[in-house]
Amino acid sequence: MVQFIEYPPCSTCQKAKKWLTEHEISFTSRHIKEQNPSAQELAAWQKKSGLPLKRFFNTSGILYRQLNLKDKLASMSEEEQLALLATDGMLVKRPLVIGDTFVLVGFREKEWLSLLSSK
Repeated sequence: MVQFIEYPPCSTCQKAKKWLTEHEISFTSRHIKEQNPSAQELAAWQKKSGLPLKRFFNTSGILYRQLNLKDKLASMSEEEQLALLATDGMLVKRPLVIGDTFVLVGFREKEWLSLLSSK
């Protein structure tokens, strides 16, 4: 079973959830706005994913643009970035799928198929 972290009104999250159901992948759902990930969770997920921390930011989000993070992230330490991500779930790229040995950030069907179809 994987953990599916979503913002339910998000159309991409809805599409991803439908995909999980159609592929009979068991998951528990977590509303990212109501249960914002902590800096510790985000750090662990980032390490497990092997992705740069920047990939965890919702770069198309309103809050990201309002805070002008495109220019600010480069001068922030990783700890500062994690602390910022932990302040509001709307800053975090979604959906996230957390498994025992992997983390998927965003919905890329081919990537999900290769990783999740064997689960």
